[in-house]
Amino acid sequence: MRRRIRSDRGQVALEYIGFIPILLFVALCAIQLGWVAYVHEQADTAARTAARVEAQHRGRGEAAGVAAVREGIGAEVAVTRTGDAITAVATIRVNSIIPGLDIEDAKATAVMPDDDPEVTGP
Repeated sequence: MRRRIRSDRGQVALEYIGFIPILLFVALCAIQLGWVAYVHEQADTAARTAARVEAQHRGRGEAAGVAAVREGIGAEVAVTRTGDAITAVATIRVNSIIPGLDIEDAKATAVMPDDDPEVTGP
């Protein structure tokens, strides 16, 4: 009687198929982490630009802050003046590519001294 030899053929393929979802999830997490970092940097850029421009040219800070970031990112910039300081707050919504993940909005604040000649004088 012939002995049937058991083979491991196909086992590697099955293990690979089982491991693919884990690899995809790790890749999506890495992409999501990069996107979160990018959006936070964009919010910081918008806030700094808005405060700097508002300090030099009254009324132009919010538009400059929005224009300083990528067009479709949807930045919201609010500028306030308190005494001799300008405060700009930029908020950008962080979209999630991982289903079910709720990420807090990116928010950055920048404060600059008011360089407007009307306020500080020549």
